[in-house]
Amino acid sequence: MGENKMNPQNKPYYIKFDTPTELADAALEALRQAKDGGKIRKGVNETTKTIERGEAKLVVIAEDVDPAEIVAHLPVICGERKVPYLFVKSKLDLGKAIGLDVPSAAASIVDVGPAKAVIDQITSSLSKIIGV
Repeated sequence: MGENKMNPQNKPYYIKFDTPTELADAALEALRQAKDGGKIRKGVNETTKTIERGEAKLVVIAEDVDPAEIVAHLPVICGERKVPYLFVKSKLDLGKAIGLDVPSAAASIVDVGPAKAVIDQITSSLSKIIGV
């Protein structure tokens, strides 16, 4: 396995801020809603493409990815492109939220569909935390 560099809060170095639990839970619910009535992209490669193409409305990244380098670029490009992003504790929870039986390191919401109200609330809260 890759070396897992940690910051002082005992988190991987790519985690730039702590996501409040209620915000992470709301993001997982938004993914579930967007999966059913909107459009999502699953996995690091697809998520990266949506950010680069300006399609991502919200990016969700798992905290327990190893090696961390797999997702370390996502917060950077989200910041550059002004795309809201947050972290959830578990890639297994993220995988389940997007309808997979396997873990997923990242996902993005492209078409919010019925999750618009939840995503608006999440992005409003995130703007106070990270300024996106």
